[in-house]
Amino acid sequence: MRVLIQRVRSASVSVLGERVGSIGNGALLFVGFTHRDSEKTVTELASKSVNLRIFPDEQGRLQHSLIDVGGEILAVPQFTLYASTARGRRPDFTQALAPKQASDLFDKFVLALGRTAQKPIATGKFGADMKVSLENDGPFTVMLAREPTD
Repeated sequence: MRVLIQRVRSASVSVLGERVGSIGNGALLFVGFTHRDSEKTVTELASKSVNLRIFPDEQGRLQHSLIDVGGEILAVPQFTLYASTARGRRPDFTQALAPKQASDLFDKFVLALGRTAQKPIATGKFGADMKVSLENDGPFTVMLAREPTD
């Protein structure tokens, strides 16, 4: 499982011209799954995403989490996080989890985020052609990953 976290001042996602999710200050999470991801992985990375200290204190040190600053969360499913460009010029997505299973894990991830953050989570729409807009804060981008082992 991979979660690309972007600290934002605002972010929104639209499908067919209709805004389906938006936030103010907080984090935009792009989320991708691979074949051996599990509910345990989802729970661990949801907690890590919410508790990661990515916001600065008065001295500019990264001391505060989304919970500490009351930040909002927009979670967007993105299978392309598992693109491989090792061969050729066209990305290979064979490491991305099949849509049905990935959709189920995404829903569980969003629920785990909400439980941990104790607030509603804005989301994109799984499988849709989404348009994402954001005002990046920093810019500040971090990749969280839990690569499954056999």
